[in-house]
Amino acid sequence: MPSGAIDRWKPHVTVAAVLEQGGRFLLVEEETSDGLKLNNPAGHLEPGESPAQGCAREVLEEAAWDFAPEALVGVYLNRFTKTRTGEDITYLRFAFCGRLLSHHAWRQLDTGIVRTVWMTPQEIRACRERHRSPLLLKSMEDYLAGQRFALSLMHVDASVMR
Repeated sequence: MPSGAIDRWKPHVTVAAVLEQGGRFLLVEEETSDGLKLNNPAGHLEPGESPAQGCAREVLEEAAWDFAPEALVGVYLNRFTKTRTGEDITYLRFAFCGRLLSHHAWRQLDTGIVRTVWMTPQEIRACRERHRSPLLLKSMEDYLAGQRFALSLMHVDASVMR
């Protein structure tokens, strides 16, 4: 690092989908270093995409559904220590809700995703030890409480899309 440069803290930006149909939520079961865990379809924001676009991509990759984000459920900050390495990571997560469109049952799920599961809020609350992140439960509870923000709340400058 050049002399005088500041080592800046940079949280990992992630996107997640809170997907409910008929009183059940779509989750993914995935392999982690701590065993099989449950999570929202979620992942890291990639260069050249808006948070809503990244969320739609993650839902397709992890759950094989086309997804149309319609609202922002919340913005969450979470600190996590990796069990095996002790690495201290902070995640900044944008959680969206919206409509599931076409399901592509033939599509292979992302590496590490074992399967998708539909669970009731009661089932999700009853297995907190299986959650990959505490943000799974928090974003579901916010969704159930009716928390929704217009997508226009987020401005993505054209420079991001280049």
